[in-house]
Amino acid sequence: MIIASNSLYWVIFIGTALLSWVVSHRKNAKFNKYSKIPLPGGMTGRDVAERMLRENGIHDVKITSTPGRLTDHYNPANRTVNLSQPVYYSNSIAAAAVAAHECGHALQHASAYAPMKMRSLLVPVVSFSSNIVQWVLIAGLLMLKSFPQLLLFGIILFAGMTLFSFITLPVEINASRRALVWLRHTGITNIETQGKAEDALRSAAYTYVVAALGSLASLLYYVMIFLGGRKN
Repeated sequence: MIIASNSLYWVIFIGTALLSWVVSHRKNAKFNKYSKIPLPGGMTGRDVAERMLRENGIHDVKITSTPGRLTDHYNPANRTVNLSQPVYYSNSIAAAAVAAHECGHALQHASAYAPMKMRSLLVPVVSFSSNIVQWVLIAGLLMLKSFPQLLLFGIILFAGMTLFSFITLPVEINASRRALVWLRHTGITNIETQGKAEDALRSAAYTYVVAALGSLASLLYYVMIFLGGRKN
């Protein structure tokens, strides 16, 4: 049982790591490709974000430039759209797509989009769990015979994190959908560039899918260990 479980763990770990690398590499390649294609009209990522927020009646969200690459995110706590410098200052299809996507999250927040509300509620739980879950799981595995409740507690913590990963999926997909619809309707993208914007955001979405599936596979692994330990 132990040998089989260890083999399963390495299959999950290596498989997830390889898939994550492939998806991440593809996302970076797409971003690099579409970052070199200028957006008709000359709008930068910041211009796109400002216009999208304004046209959707959102006036209390600040747009900031944040260091790094692909560090773009929306912070609902302080209501800021944070664009990485290559997006904030760039006039490219990639910059427009990413900026509109992050503003899509601001629109979700303003409209009380249910999955985003659920995700926000889980943030404190996930923050707490992420700090201790690996230690609890390791201790639980070592003490499975004498104190199986510890591993069960670790599984519950990990399940919360897995749930968070899956709730993130509709949040990200919906934000991209809002972004692409708005870009098309406003004419910021045209027939030639709309497909490229979709491709850029689709490649980014795959990273969340892989993360969610990897988390679920790991959760099932720990559940199998727990159930197997109780039978022995």
